Amino acid sequence: MLFNSIGFLLFFSIVIPLYFFIPYKYRWILLLVSSYFFYMAWKPQFIILILITTTVSYLASILIEKYDRKAIKKLLLVLSLTVNLGLLIYFKYFNLFIESLNEIAGTNFNILKIILPMGISFYTFQTISYTIDVYWGKLKAEKHFGYFALYVTYFPQLVAGPIERADRLLPQLKQKHDFDYTRTVDGLQRMAWGFFKKIVIADNIAILVNKVFSAPANYNGFVLLIATVLFAIQIYTDFSGYCDIAIGASNIMGIDLMENFKRPYMAGSLKDFWKRWHISLSTWFRDYVYKPLGGSRISLARTYVNVMAVFLISGLWHGASWHFVIWGGIHAVFQLLENVLAPFSNRVWRALKLEGSKVQSFFGWLVTMIIVMCAWIFFRANNAEEAVYILKTILHDCTTWNFPRELLSSLTMIRREILLNVRFCVIGCSVLMLIVNDIVEEYRQTNWFGIFEHARCARWLMRYIVVFSILLFGAFGQVEFIYFQF
Repeated sequence: MLFNSIGFLLFFSIVIPLYFFIPYKYRWILLLVSSYFFYMAWKPQFIILILITTTVSYLASILIEKYDRKAIKKLLLVLSLTVNLGLLIYFKYFNLFIESLNEIAGTNFNILKIILPMGISFYTFQTISYTIDVYWGKLKAEKHFGYFALYVTYFPQLVAGPIERADRLLPQLKQKHDFDYTRTVDGLQRMAWGFFKKIVIADNIAILVNKVFSAPANYNGFVLLIATVLFAIQIYTDFSGYCDIAIGASNIMGIDLMENFKRPYMAGSLKDFWKRWHISLSTWFRDYVYKPLGGSRISLARTYVNVMAVFLISGLWHGASWHFVIWGGIHAVFQLLENVLAPFSNRVWRALKLEGSKVQSFFGWLVTMIIVMCAWIFFRANNAEEAVYILKTILHDCTTWNFPRELLSSLTMIRREILLNVRFCVIGCSVLMLIVNDIVEEYRQTNWFGIFEHARCARWLMRYIVVFSILLFGAFGQVEFIYFQF
């Protein structure tokens, strides 16, 4: 079931009143049944995979806690990880393995018609973290199968996160939450902002981005550059919009989900970018891959290898294609270069008497954004060859002396031939609104709505503007969220 659908609005308007109406001790049943229904509205048969993952992780964790012998504990952990990762690898990476084998070895194995189960990467990582935490002794195994099943399938964050830890989410699922008017209004407000980011910004931008990236050879470097920048905005508003809806919906029920984004395009370095982008995944890889590999507690060379490994795996997590791995590799290489060059660059800024200045901050932001944008090309392109072509075309065309005139000409072409005037203006105004909101959040620790905290009429006016913008300018068509494919 898509958040941006009439079906979800009907589903949500039924579940929430029932949640507060029925006795507290039965609410977990309502949420579990609702979560299964939510997922089965997509393809009912894939609920079997969730049940297998849930059952294996539940039993393995109880047995890990029961036995004292380390060898048995490790065997149970390996069995649980094998089942969970095995399902993920088969459905997501089997065809990539076959394609690579055919290309390298010259074989001719058939590619299977495998449908990628929605959200499998998210709920698999969630169960893996739970089992490992029990194995490490950081967490007690959950004895109540119903609550554990709800932890795995909790519908607001089931298919695209945030990837929650059991020690944070499970206790909240067991607590009694009474209806709270202020919390409900804030939750609905957060959901509305998420719908605005998804339907008004991301889905309108998608019209241009999809057309340009589907046939990049038809466009010059300026159009490709514009499409790349707009894709960066699209994927941010699409994914963070989903998280806003999930967090807002959960808040209404009194359950807090972790923040997954903190204004990533205001980052002053790549390290800072990954502290702000997809935070639940970044911290997952830090805790369950980077640190177990040794983290930064070992030799410098091994530390760099660990960083590279984490980013390459992260790239592969995002998609079963080598251009996603290259995307992860770009971030790894430049983050390592950041670390290596940091002492030298600090000496340069100190010599120029600009250390800690706004000039240094702006330069760091600019370099970071250039690297992030170049990496997004490999993320969005259909394959690595097309990504290289797009990057070369942008570099070739956009280094000419008449850059401003050609850029303006390309914007005019986009306005007339692809987006048309109204949609072009909608994107421009809504992106400006997004930028202002992020700036206010960064420097004032509030948002559009918080600015008018003490002006009730203005605050409600902002809410009406957001809602009517969705109704009037939203690109309705039930476009899936980008991260559903991961």
